[in-house]
Amino acid sequence: MISFPNAKINIGLNILRRRNDGYHDIETIFYPVKLRDILEIIANPPDNHLPAFQNTGLQMEVPLDKNLCIKAYRLLQKEFKLPEISIHLHKIIPFGAGLGGGSSDAVFTLNLLNNIFSLGLAKNKIQNYALMLGSDCFFFTENEPIIARGRGELIEHVDLSLTGYNIIIVKPQFGISTIEAYSEVIPHKSACNLEDSIQTPIEKWPELIVNDFEKHLFDKYPKLPKIKEKLYKIGASYASMSGSGSAIYGIFKDELDITDLFPGCFVWKGIME
Repeated sequence: MISFPNAKINIGLNILRRRNDGYHDIETIFYPVKLRDILEIIANPPDNHLPAFQNTGLQMEVPLDKNLCIKAYRLLQKEFKLPEISIHLHKIIPFGAGLGGGSSDAVFTLNLLNNIFSLGLAKNKIQNYALMLGSDCFFFTENEPIIARGRGELIEHVDLSLTGYNIIIVKPQFGISTIEAYSEVIPHKSACNLEDSIQTPIEKWPELIVNDFEKHLFDKYPKLPKIKEKLYKIGASYASMSGSGSAIYGIFKDELDITDLFPGCFVWKGIME
């Protein structure tokens, strides 16, 4: 069975306070985008030569026991005594980008296993497993525009549609780990009310909506503000870093030819849903 785990962007990201459990309370809007991996799971693979996990496309550098697809499988295997499976992940969403690729892969693994083995897991049960795997995972159980609070598990659906807008995502050669991004951030009460701000015309968002990670990561990685500035220069209505970076996206009213505009970077463009 095959599925297509998609990426997400963050529209605004307010880091409000550090929690006693080591996480941070945040406020952000998650929005799905059509940049996708390809995930295939085979139950009881008949070919003994199939590896338990095969990775094509972008090569993953984490050990198998840290791989979120494997961790998702182990969670369900323990409870439901699942048989061995073969997982093939063709990786397209870049790592260390703030696009939620690993989290999406994990949740789509849970959903595939639920379907393949007819486990009958309701969405709230999938969400419980998702939260065990990572804070961003919870969003992908909904996979539609939401405002998220807490560590990402307190959600409300928002009336926000960017259907028909074009998006360009640019990621430089380097990635930024979540640990690195949070280690230098200074939590604070935000003056930005995201729910109100997203109801204003998108052209006003640059004045109202910020990603708190940009303040220190742009100083540390000067290439990031240059990418953002170029996106605005070529006509973006709004541009921002996604999550903890290093991907920067721009939202445009019109389609653009971006050939050779961002040499050495991963570049993807698509239409918002």
